[in-house]
Amino acid sequence: MKPIIRSFASCLCAPALLFAAGSASALTLNLGHTLAPESHYQVMAEKLGELVEQKSAGDITINTFPQSQLGGEVKMIQSARTGALDMFITAQAPLTSTVKAFSFFDVPYLFDGLDQANAALAGPLGTHFLDMLPKYNLVGLGWLSVMERNVFASRPVDGEQGMHGLKLRVMQSPGYVKTYESLGVQPTPMAYGELYIALQQGVIDGADTSPDQFVMDKFTEVSKFYSITRVHYLPGLLVVSKRRWDSLSDEQKGWLQEAADEALAYGIEYYKRSYDESIERMQASGVTVVRTDVAPLRERTTKVREQLIDQVPDGRKLFELLETSTQATQP
Repeated sequence: MKPIIRSFASCLCAPALLFAAGSASALTLNLGHTLAPESHYQVMAEKLGELVEQKSAGDITINTFPQSQLGGEVKMIQSARTGALDMFITAQAPLTSTVKAFSFFDVPYLFDGLDQANAALAGPLGTHFLDMLPKYNLVGLGWLSVMERNVFASRPVDGEQGMHGLKLRVMQSPGYVKTYESLGVQPTPMAYGELYIALQQGVIDGADTSPDQFVMDKFTEVSKFYSITRVHYLPGLLVVSKRRWDSLSDEQKGWLQEAADEALAYGIEYYKRSYDESIERMQASGVTVVRTDVAPLRERTTKVREQLIDQVPDGRKLFELLETSTQATQP
């Protein structure tokens, strides 16, 4: 039977669909995320739906709701904890208000690149963090690709000159704010939806984001320098409500986990291709891509790195586990 994927462009039908979840004839799971339909979140979710429907012979269907149709990430986390939402995809940062240890990933320069970060999360480090979630009525099915966050601004970021004096919109987590302050930046609070106009009007100099988001959100029109600074790698997770998970049979859990493993691997490869394609697209649109020497930037963040690690619950143990994981991934 041909797989059926249901992705909804409007949230008007969401309440009725949520009410219909778990019908007697088949199991329907609703999955929400905040990114665009062309994002790697959506690509992974659609692959998940295809695979789980195939593996279950139509017993499990996944309805996917992109672009915050079921709420922002914090709201979806809360809904899943109460059992009101079956599944969601989230970046790591919104989870820190629920599981403080996840703020570990707000520490700058934890990883050297995408492959190293994804490999580390596929090992004991990632397992350790997923094991924290059931206590909070959540079950982590696995990690999506980390997203490499770089700085785009009105001028290039040079490793020696740094970012001194730039007025940047960055994620409003203490780790991000303190990191960029240590780099001489003036972090500026601002809703993401206001960023494009602020750049257009010169209210701020730039921001940090991943290459795909930079292109998808059309920042190529208002910013002409994209510098590969690699300050943060933002992990993504696929999470299911523990209440929903506990209601599944062992066979259904097996189908869902197997499908998740394959879909997440597919999503990681898709993001890597999207990363390269996004760099090419921004260059074609006239944006200058700067391969910044990050060594001086890493050096400037040494003190704040140590401070942030000490503020994370069991931060030193987590850092030791990280070092073990990254060493294990080296050729």
